[in-house]
Amino acid sequence: VCFALRACRQFPGCGNIVTFSQFLFIAVEGFIFEANFGRKSPAIPVRYYLMMVAMFFTVSVVNNYALNLNISMPLHMIFRSGSLIASMALGIIILKKRYSFSKYTSIALVSLGIFTCTFMSAKQVASDSSLNEEDGFQVFLWWLLGIAALTFALLMSARMGIFQETLYKRFGKHSKEALFYNHALPLPGFLLLAPNIYQHAVLFSQSELFQVPVIGLTLPIMWFYLFMNVLTQYVCIRGVFILTTECTSLTVTLVVTLRKFVSLIFSILYFHNPFTAWHWLGTALVFLGTLMYTEVWNSLGPFLARCRKRPKEE
Repeated sequence: VCFALRACRQFPGCGNIVTFSQFLFIAVEGFIFEANFGRKSPAIPVRYYLMMVAMFFTVSVVNNYALNLNISMPLHMIFRSGSLIASMALGIIILKKRYSFSKYTSIALVSLGIFTCTFMSAKQVASDSSLNEEDGFQVFLWWLLGIAALTFALLMSARMGIFQETLYKRFGKHSKEALFYNHALPLPGFLLLAPNIYQHAVLFSQSELFQVPVIGLTLPIMWFYLFMNVLTQYVCIRGVFILTTECTSLTVTLVVTLRKFVSLIFSILYFHNPFTAWHWLGTALVFLGTLMYTEVWNSLGPFLARCRKRPKEE
């Protein structure tokens, strides 16, 4: 995540070229190893993937564009960590699900954490002394638009998860196939973003030169950051895929949540983002609620009980 954060720090609007590079790399890898150069037919009809891709592409672009609307990277990451709220809300509305009291409590904690961080960030934006009253109000309106964009992306992402869940129930689980089509089918959509991608490609090429260790290759440092981000993102996505085949959903959710938390802490400490005690409280509530939702305490309880019994047995 540090490579993406570094790029976004220097070029705040470079999210599209970063996303395009990730999509292209995963699509090429999937076309070779999963689709067997197009000779392997998908287990799930392509029309369903097209619907999923429309939602997936929209979520990715909107999340990237939100960074151009005065949304800080820590707030962006915290807000996206609230996906449990949207998933539960849409699950109740669409799938008619009902949850236990602990689940509702966890969602309340996550909601309170996001509200705290959002409110404190709003105060920071509104109290920027370097802006006059008119400019400050305009910046604040753009910030509100960014919050609306994040909210829309959050709900759309949850809807996509429900849609994917129904597909897996009907056609069986094909995570690697879904990973390929979710990244290959949206590629033509990046033509709409071609001017922005080209603009940042030119800016990347004009960045300072950097000599890659070991191999001695010299290239613009932003292209090095982009390459490393694509590579690490690929490893991350493949790791999550392997994890889903080897571990329970509880473990996968816990690991992904901890990964988000580490990314958040890294972005704050390394890039010196403004983060008050209220932000820390909101962050703690978000991740405490997320862990409560995964019912990790039910797994730790029996483990701790066994640990307490061992000395007596000896």
